[in-house]
Amino acid sequence: MTSERPWRIAVIGFSHMHAGDQIREVLEHPGSELVGVWDERRDRVEPVVAGFGLDDRLIFDDLAELLERGRPDVAVICSTTAEHVDLVRRIAPHGVHVMLEKPFATSLEAADAMIKETTAAGVALTVNWPLAWYPSHRTARRLISTGAIGAVTEVHYYDGNRGPLNHTHDKVSVEVADEPEAKSATWWYSRQSGGGSLLDYLGYGATLATWFRDGELPRSIQAAAHVPPGLEVDEQSVVIARYDSGLSVLQTRWGTFTDPWVIQPFPRCGFVIVGSSGTISSEDYAPAIQLQTRREPRPTAVPVDDLPSAERGGLAFLIDRLQTGAPIDGPSSWELSRKGQQIVDAAVLSATSGEIVTIDPGAGAR
Repeated sequence: MTSERPWRIAVIGFSHMHAGDQIREVLEHPGSELVGVWDERRDRVEPVVAGFGLDDRLIFDDLAELLERGRPDVAVICSTTAEHVDLVRRIAPHGVHVMLEKPFATSLEAADAMIKETTAAGVALTVNWPLAWYPSHRTARRLISTGAIGAVTEVHYYDGNRGPLNHTHDKVSVEVADEPEAKSATWWYSRQSGGGSLLDYLGYGATLATWFRDGELPRSIQAAAHVPPGLEVDEQSVVIARYDSGLSVLQTRWGTFTDPWVIQPFPRCGFVIVGSSGTISSEDYAPAIQLQTRREPRPTAVPVDDLPSAERGGLAFLIDRLQTGAPIDGPSSWELSRKGQQIVDAAVLSATSGEIVTIDPGAGAR
């Protein structure tokens, strides 16, 4: 592809409300063009397309037709997590690069199936973790890379939102019924579809924690999840990850007092990273991170970095890597996301069995 032609982007699946966020990224990226959108249910697509004032001719009723007529270079998949594998199998053989909206997969087996499929097709596979593009967390990673806090020994994570039914595409806030029956009618609260706060939010914490630790996996995982009466999936989870350097705690929560992108709740959403010679507090959406070092133990506010355009979103990152040929690295890479999935799988098994689960760096949980 020459730099003169825009990258042709299709958004596939509208079960995940981040489909609206991804359409906005396509529209705002100077080098991309939206060539089509598809979901098996047209009624899920039409309100989003209308909300952006787009021509409804962009809506395809058949995925194969979109791939043939739209000729996308990249497909952004925003389906239920359980549908990721099937969609990748349908899309990758067409030579289309794939970006999955988080979570990566319902299991390590599913993640490996997608890795195998895209590798065989010679196309890129990336995962969009929105937290990975927050300037606060990228600034924290930069400081870790420069040795500002020494070797990372602990990563503590707490994140979530008021609940997946409390906002729609493009983060439009809505108020919904809190009854179990209303929740259970949606895929977010379906075990089979990949619902639950643990699957929704632990992938963030596990993948970014592994990024902060330069790829190091924990030796074992111990997890507990809270499933409220009348529901089949959790709304809260606590995961203890044991490393050679000590313990880290990763927590997920549907039901925070406020959404962190509007008002930070307590506990605050984000990361606390402990190193051998300092600490960093990196909150979601914060204009500055807090840094402690041995030289200056008083917490110091460090303004967040002004990120280059290629580090402001998953699509911009993927397009940059495809254009420049630079390696796909960091949380977007399937390699790092796969390690996060190993932690997620171990946490699911531990929360279900009540046992401590060991992690084999070369395979999955056992």
